[in-house]
Amino acid sequence: MTDDFIQLLEQLVAIPSVSTQEDAAAHFLAQWMLDHGLMAFIDGVGNVVGGKGTGDKEIILLGHIDTFPGEVPVRREGDLLYGRGSVDAKGPLCTFAAAATQVEVPDGWRLTVVGAVEEEAASSKGARHLLSRRRLNPPQYCIIGEPSNWDRITLGYKGRLLLNLSMQVPFSHSAGQDALPAECGVNLWQAIQEYTNSVNQEREKTFNKLDASLRSINTTDLGAYAQVDLSIGFRLPEDIKPADLAQHLRDLVSVYTEEWKTDISFASGEMAYRGSKSTPLVRAFLRSIRANEGDPRFVVKTGTSDMNVVGPVWQCPILAYGPGDSSLDHTPSEHIDVQEYLRAIDVLHQALQSLMAG
Repeated sequence: MTDDFIQLLEQLVAIPSVSTQEDAAAHFLAQWMLDHGLMAFIDGVGNVVGGKGTGDKEIILLGHIDTFPGEVPVRREGDLLYGRGSVDAKGPLCTFAAAATQVEVPDGWRLTVVGAVEEEAASSKGARHLLSRRRLNPPQYCIIGEPSNWDRITLGYKGRLLLNLSMQVPFSHSAGQDALPAECGVNLWQAIQEYTNSVNQEREKTFNKLDASLRSINTTDLGAYAQVDLSIGFRLPEDIKPADLAQHLRDLVSVYTEEWKTDISFASGEMAYRGSKSTPLVRAFLRSIRANEGDPRFVVKTGTSDMNVVGPVWQCPILAYGPGDSSLDHTPSEHIDVQEYLRAIDVLHQALQSLMAG
C-alpha cells in the first residue's frame, strides 16, 4: 500500500483547495476512501467525512482540506514533495485516511475521518458545523490533523483575536511638527506593542505571552483627512479571554483616537486550549512512537487550530498529530518528506489499534 498512500498525497496536493474552494479536493478524497473500503460522503457545508465501524465509542480524526492561498508548484525532489498544503494540512489528512484503511475496528467502536473546510479562513466553518451536530455527543477521543513531525505530540494552541481599525486623521503640512496620518497609525501600533510588552513583563514562556502582529496598514487620501486602516492579530495565552482583551484594546484606542472619527471591530476570537498529558490517547501515541524507534516529545503551538473550536466543548482526550515541519506552513517552499509521512501513518495506525484494543 505504500505507493498507493504516496499517490494519494501527491494527487490531493495537486488539487487546489484554498479556503471556500475545497469542493474538487473533497470529492476526490471521498472517492478515494470509498475505493479503499471506507464509507464516505460530503456533508452539508462541504466537509468530506469517511470512516468505518458502527459502535457507540468513536474516535474522530479531524483534519482540514482547505489551504492557505498562494501557488507552490507541485513537484517531487527525491523524497520531498513540494506543493501548497503538503504540510498544512493535506499531509496529516492523508495520514488519517491512509491509517483508517489499515485499522481493524472492533465491535463497539467506530472511526471517523473528517476533512473540514475553511480552517485557514479563520471561520472554522467545517469544525463548527461538526460541533453543531455533536455538541451533546462528544467522541471518546479526538485527534486534530496538524503538522508536528512524526515523533511529536501537540497538546495545545494559543487563542486568537483579530482587530480591524479605521480612523480618519487630519493632514498636517509635511514640514510641520504634527504627525502625518500614516505616522499616527504607526504610533498607535507602537502603543499597542507597549501594552503587550507590559502584559508580558512577568511571563517567560512563549505559550504564556500575549503576542501582537501588524497584519496590514494602509492610508487613503480624503482631502483634508486621510483614512488610516490597520489590521492587527493577537495570539492569546490561556488566561486571557478574547472578550477581555477586546475591551482593553477599545479603551486604549479610544484614549489615543478620541479626537478622530474611528471605527473598531473584532473578529475570530478563540480561547487558547491545552489538552492533558495523562490520557489513554497520549499514552497510545507515546508507545507507538517509541515502537517506531522515535523519541516522543510534547509541544504547544503559538498558532490556532480546530482544537480551539472543539476542545473546550467536547472536553474529551485530544491532541494534534501529523507529519511535516510546521515552520513551512504558508511559505513559498512548503514541502513534506514522504518517508516521514509513511512513518506517521504507521504511528497513527498502531496508536488507533492500541486505543480500540483497550
